[in-house]
Amino acid sequence: MIVSDPTDRRELKCEHLSCDLAIAGGGVAAVCTAITAARQGAKVTLIQDRPVLGGNASSEVRLWVLGATAHMYNNNRWSREGGIMDEILVENMYRNAEGNPLIFDILLLEKVTNEPNITLLLNTAVYDVEKESPNRIRSITAFCSQNSTTYKVAAPYFCDGSGDGIVGFMAGAAFRMGAETKDEFGELFAPDESFGSLLGHSIYFYSKDTGKPVDFIAPSFAMKDIEKIIPRYKDFKTEESGCKLWWIEYGGRLDTVHDSEKIKWELWQIVYGVWDYIKNSGKFPDARNLTLEWVGTIPGKRESRRFEGDHILTQKDIVNLTQFEDAVSFGGWSIDLHPADGVYSEKPGSIHMHPQGIYQIPYRCLYSRNIDNLFLTGRITSSSHVAFGSTRVIATAAHSGQAVGIAAKMCLEKQCQPADIYHEKHYPELQVRLERTGQHIPRIKVNDSADLAQTATISASSEYIVSNLPDCGETVKLESSWAQMIPVNPGALPSMNVIIDAFAETTLTVELRVSAYTSTHTPNIVLESKEIQLTTGNNQSVEVTFDANIDETRHVYLVFMKNESVAIHTSDLRLSGWLTTKDQGYEQSKEDEEKLGGNAMPFWCPQRRPGGKNFAVKFSQPIACFSCEHISNGVKRPSAGTNAWIPAQDDPQPTLQLEWDESQTIKQLTVFLDTDFDHAMESVLMGHPENIMPFCQQAFEILDGDEQVIYSITDNHESRIEIHFDQPIRTSSLKLRLPKPSGNDLKSIMGISVFKNQV
Repeated sequence: MIVSDPTDRRELKCEHLSCDLAIAGGGVAAVCTAITAARQGAKVTLIQDRPVLGGNASSEVRLWVLGATAHMYNNNRWSREGGIMDEILVENMYRNAEGNPLIFDILLLEKVTNEPNITLLLNTAVYDVEKESPNRIRSITAFCSQNSTTYKVAAPYFCDGSGDGIVGFMAGAAFRMGAETKDEFGELFAPDESFGSLLGHSIYFYSKDTGKPVDFIAPSFAMKDIEKIIPRYKDFKTEESGCKLWWIEYGGRLDTVHDSEKIKWELWQIVYGVWDYIKNSGKFPDARNLTLEWVGTIPGKRESRRFEGDHILTQKDIVNLTQFEDAVSFGGWSIDLHPADGVYSEKPGSIHMHPQGIYQIPYRCLYSRNIDNLFLTGRITSSSHVAFGSTRVIATAAHSGQAVGIAAKMCLEKQCQPADIYHEKHYPELQVRLERTGQHIPRIKVNDSADLAQTATISASSEYIVSNLPDCGETVKLESSWAQMIPVNPGALPSMNVIIDAFAETTLTVELRVSAYTSTHTPNIVLESKEIQLTTGNNQSVEVTFDANIDETRHVYLVFMKNESVAIHTSDLRLSGWLTTKDQGYEQSKEDEEKLGGNAMPFWCPQRRPGGKNFAVKFSQPIACFSCEHISNGVKRPSAGTNAWIPAQDDPQPTLQLEWDESQTIKQLTVFLDTDFDHAMESVLMGHPENIMPFCQQAFEILDGDEQVIYSITDNHESRIEIHFDQPIRTSSLKLRLPKPSGNDLKSIMGISVFKNQV
């Protein structure tokens, strides 16, 4: 029993913690930053003011995790983010293909608490910063309302991933809020005052069918007269819920930091008013059995402060695909701006400008330019308002956060400040260490001198060569133009035979196209065009021959132009780096896009599985695009080519061998697999047709030079398997042994790295 006499005042319990990296915030970006740093060996304290991790992706808000893939509705092929972000999405797909946000919460908590180097503080809000000099933070102080405890966390390095930038703000870091003028950075997409300069908040709701009639009595604060107040009221549908209602947005005309509670109440009025309208207006008879299952209790925030680094990313960087020497991440979501009036606006809920492909994000955007030991992660990284329209999305922010995690460990090792990683030219090492974790950095050639695979002689028992994509009997009618993406090597192209059904005599136009860059996938350059005369009839074998010579490894596009009298036969065979895409047209006119500083381009998008089959094509000369040499080229996903090794289908026991002239000491191996980096893997709401990606190699063995099995797995579903040996292995060769290939989804090996020491 505790009996406490009266006293003048009492102090809260205070715990003093110290670590290498203190992170404020617990969204997906902060989580990926923390896990990456912890796995590098840094001691991390992760301070989250909510009861769960995930921020806008958590069950408290329920926004899907997305990034450059953008629902696969763009030209960014194989652009899902790598590293920890990929690990989380692949695991969520395996456990939670249905997209339950509660399961996603559990997964994030498990990932963080599995790391012994992370101290996690939930329900703990940072409220104070102590500085040891004008440009340096000594500690941050946070309070947990659940245990009435104050935490004072000291560290040599801090990372602000709090969304509103509480640490950076209190430390005096330079920041921006709102939109720059068109003139400051030459951004023609910069909004005017009528559009507004801030994105607002959103609150979502879920409904469910109870199987019996349910009444709804609206609270007194629910909005009335929805049809008079919300211009887009006709867009409400009973079958849509959650983040498909992203356009229920408000607050862009207010202070999105200090007015957040006011914004939340307005959004609650809107949401409950909308549900009252759906249930009780009489215009939604299919809502009779629906009940309101969940409404967000906190708003999902889009924009507030953006902090200044040594580089501010701009519209031109995104549109022009600027090449940065210190690139550490990438983006690919459109520049996606929303009218400040949100749901009350007469304007469309969003306007978009799409890059031609994925763009680089430089390291200089990920630390404060004036607070020496402060990293930035999440939506507060250094960008203009326009560029922020793209970098703000969850998976992009998380991918950049992974670079912060490794940079923080490098700062510890080198006893330097975040900016020194750039100014002292340590960023090539950062790029190498990121690549080891599965991070993809487009158009950066990484040379990992510690990877023993780089000096090995690599051979395989067989390599799959593509001579024929067999006809499965199904067809695609050319109601739009379609393209077969074909990865080819330099040189002349083989003739190609396709199988066509023609419903009338007609002329079919077939084009050979490429993209402007080998690493992008917008087929806007026509190399040749052929006119093919067709008679009426099914199962016609049609040969297409082009004279073009291809100068480097890349994808070419065999384009069948729109012709509703024609259907193309398809194949059940799926291969890494091979896709069909459909012409979706232009989002806006070339003239309008160029006036805003963009590059007008048509969208060529794949269909999701179980659709999206390749066309049935037979080649006069087989295409050798799955060489075993790919496994040491540093690219762990399809890009300019497949970058994959696939054994021949008739190989009874496929093997891949690495041999050295002398015995090597090996402490660590990493095997990279193909978990279909083109699949968006939205974390909630969408649902997916499978929980293990069709190209993922699930079983393999690794043998040493004495043919002894030193590692085996039979149930893999991950993109990357890191193998550590308790005692180093001494051998002059390694062999990767696979089961015999079977089925129509051929499995790929994307890379193998071999290290003398643990890296």
